[in-house]
Amino acid sequence: MFWGNEQTDFFETILYQHLEQPVEVLDAQFLSGGDINTAARVFTSEGVFFVKWNQANLSGTGRHQIDQPMADGDDLFAVEALGLARLRQTNAIRVPAEIGHGRMGERAYLILEYLEPDADGLRGAPPTYWTQLGHQLAHLHAHTQPQFGLDHDNFIGSLVQRNTLTDSGYDFFFDQRLLPQAGQALYNGLLKKATYDALFRLRERLPDLLPAERPALLHGDLWTGNVLITEEGQPAIVDPAVYYGFREAELAFTQLFGGFDGQFQAAYEELFPLEPGFAERIPVYNLYPLLVHVNLFGSGYVSGVERVLSRF
Repeated sequence: MFWGNEQTDFFETILYQHLEQPVEVLDAQFLSGGDINTAARVFTSEGVFFVKWNQANLSGTGRHQIDQPMADGDDLFAVEALGLARLRQTNAIRVPAEIGHGRMGERAYLILEYLEPDADGLRGAPPTYWTQLGHQLAHLHAHTQPQFGLDHDNFIGSLVQRNTLTDSGYDFFFDQRLLPQAGQALYNGLLKKATYDALFRLRERLPDLLPAERPALLHGDLWTGNVLITEEGQPAIVDPAVYYGFREAELAFTQLFGGFDGQFQAAYEELFPLEPGFAERIPVYNLYPLLVHVNLFGSGYVSGVERVLSRF
């Protein structure tokens, strides 16, 4: 597929700005860019790049309130670049290098190194791939800091993800993860008041349900759609929602929609064992992504939230 002159000019202009040399676009192929973004693999005289952009309302920066839940384009790509850089600095697992981000006219954009995926995708991944991914995630989670959270807010999908630095992991998990999403769902009429109130009863039980661990550096949105197997057969991760949190929350998220081979967790625990009873704790951690899905995709996910709260 070859794009029109206007789109080609857009690619050539932004690549010129960040590579600081003329770039000729040879071809471009449309790719899935998520809920609010458009993305393309762009073939140029200087190599192949991954470019994604949007024309969302760009209303400024700063922390967003419950009645302003969606990402602004400039903010979204700026914090994604920060998240990728933080992951890359660990040398724990491969992430695409950022070429640049910015805004051209009404379009916010992000340019990344293009990682060529294996033609068969994760379906053809050998057990060695899942072992390597498990080991690499364990190395990533070994990176820590004194407090839970991050020095800036970011996004989970197109929703604001609050990261106010917090001493207690239990307070962080409730106040910065569960409560904002549940409050937004209640505000938008997706969650019953009784379900919202039940969440507060769970808060008191968190220290008894979840192990106290130090903050771990997390990808933050680790599902099969954000995991690649490169042409070289190596793991890579994309589209992070980085923060320092409970590492079990990340592992629980990998099981929410399936797709991760059993070798993955076994390899992880070879290097970074979990406390006994992790399987029973998974639903508690997955309240967060379930509430996110309620706010992104609607009431079809509410029953999952209600089942967890009724159980615990």
